[in-house]
Amino acid sequence: MAVNLSPVGGAGWQFFNNDGVPLSGGLIYTYLAGTSTPQATYTSASGSIQNSNPIVLDSAGRPPSEIWLTSGISYKFILQTATFVQIWSMDNLQGLASAGQEGYITATQGQTVCTVPFNYLVGSNSLYVFVNGSKQVKALNYNETNTSTITFIDGLNVGDIVEFVQ
Repeated sequence: MAVNLSPVGGAGWQFFNNDGVPLSGGLIYTYLAGTSTPQATYTSASGSIQNSNPIVLDSAGRPPSEIWLTSGISYKFILQTATFVQIWSMDNLQGLASAGQEGYITATQGQTVCTVPFNYLVGSNSLYVFVNGSKQVKALNYNETNTSTITFIDGLNVGDIVEFVQ
């Protein structure tokens, strides 16, 4: 399973109450985006050990470990005090794409839909696409379909090499 660092609480974060005091014993609940269905987060890039849910902040208002999110899943986070008073809620969070990923495919005649060999954050301008070494322009040459698929405006030629870089 692929995981990406959370943009909220990911690594080295410190949380505060509304008065600017470290949120000792604060709680971070994690759910599937737009729901109240709990969704697991992980303690490292290996994705092998789950964080507790809620994640309990230490006396300095820091999570006990990093927060990693399952790739391709959107989350909702709710931050509360130790006495269950909600401070904020953030919805539709996705993990930060890892730098340095790349891959390629060889196209078939007329192919327009291509599966990117890794997940990326749609609309983040973090994906670069090349066909036979020529950089492609989003919305001019292709559109982002979802977190793992792009669709070319015009069909590719048999044997075209499509490279994906993040």
